[in-house]
Amino acid sequence: MTSRSTAPGSSQPDPVGERRFRVQIGSETIGEFSECTGLSVEYEVFEIQEGGLHGFVHKRRGRAKHPNLVLKRGITHEEALLKWFSECQEKTERRDLTLSLMGPDSRPVRQWGMARAFPIKWVGPNFNAGSSNVATEALEIVHEGFTPAGA
Repeated sequence: MTSRSTAPGSSQPDPVGERRFRVQIGSETIGEFSECTGLSVEYEVFEIQEGGLHGFVHKRRGRAKHPNLVLKRGITHEEALLKWFSECQEKTERRDLTLSLMGPDSRPVRQWGMARAFPIKWVGPNFNAGSSNVATEALEIVHEGFTPAGA
């Protein structure tokens, strides 16, 4: 038996592969995804030059910037993602969402919460009769920053 595991509390935690993400709004799962980009935060930096001090410039942290999330997956019969996108066409309803990285046992390894998110772009598959690629779709989501996951 090994003490290596992706489960919390293991003495030698194994990194989990970036294979699957699950996105939930409240308790409703809108889909599992194979690719996610834009999970980052960056702070603006303000420089303040003080007269008489020539050895350095004061640097202060400004506002946080969060890029849009882009989620991609193979197309299935599951429709919650398109339903959410369609609901936001007439009235933008901002909702908190949770992004979960799923482990090999299909349980969340780590989760990230995003405040007041809503979808802004959906991209469907490219059709090519000569291709053997999986049909994919992508959803782009804006949000107002990170929150405690599932809050």
